[in-house]
Amino acid sequence: MSDMQIRNLRPDEISIAIDWAAAEGWNPGLRDAACFAIPDARGFFVGEIDGEPVASVSCVTYDDRFAFLGFYIVRAGFRGRGLGLRIWNAAIAHAGARVIGLDGVVAQQDNYRKSGFQLAYANIRYGGIIAAPPKPPAEIVALDAIPFAIVEADDATVFPAPRAAFLRAWIDTPGHVGRALLRDGKLAAWGVIRPCRTGRKIGPLVADDRAAAEAVLQALLASPGSDEIVLDIPAVNRDAIALAESLGLKPTFETARMYTGPIPSLRLDRVFGVTSFELG
Repeated sequence: MSDMQIRNLRPDEISIAIDWAAAEGWNPGLRDAACFAIPDARGFFVGEIDGEPVASVSCVTYDDRFAFLGFYIVRAGFRGRGLGLRIWNAAIAHAGARVIGLDGVVAQQDNYRKSGFQLAYANIRYGGIIAAPPKPPAEIVALDAIPFAIVEADDATVFPAPRAAFLRAWIDTPGHVGRALLRDGKLAAWGVIRPCRTGRKIGPLVADDRAAAEAVLQALLASPGSDEIVLDIPAVNRDAIALAESLGLKPTFETARMYTGPIPSLRLDRVFGVTSFELG
């Protein structure tokens, strides 16, 4: 068997990594591939042996200061040969001097520390069936009715780098539904729900407080689709945890949000739902 060759995945090949993620139980969105390709066309990597894909990783650069790492997978049968470390190093090199974030399984924290990552906080995945959500309040509007510059500015309080092109695609992609809450003419909360391999995921969900988050969440749940819901929440946001539990959602999975370099200062009290464990 020849040595592994590493190359960039083309945008139309990102589904390879997404299918592997689905096989690992990560439950990606049905239309994630097109959105994930937007921020950094050279941010996805595949390792091949004799032309067969055996390993993947992404390290998406958002600007000259921040990148996010995900899709770190070595296929069963090819593990334990050092292939993962090789493709990992290629991803890290792609980031250059940028601070890198990731959401890693708890069991791998020690390995990530060896690569210079430090723990910032835990993210907890909540899931379950919400059969009859309450009727959303009248102040709810479609997210695309809000001037995009306002949404982008609000997103800057909860994400470490500008991501306008990605965010616009995330909102506008067919099948994705966005809702927002206005208070006194100002944006108080907004979020997106999308169909996944199983059920639907809500993310991002950004709000000034629990009441605003709940209003938008109710509106998202009222859109057509599966009653099985997934919501990824920073564990430090106790209001978000309480909201998920009040809806009967249960914790199913946990990741460690880690960064190289300085931990970004973000309004985690406003993050009621993480956009994606793969891209941040």
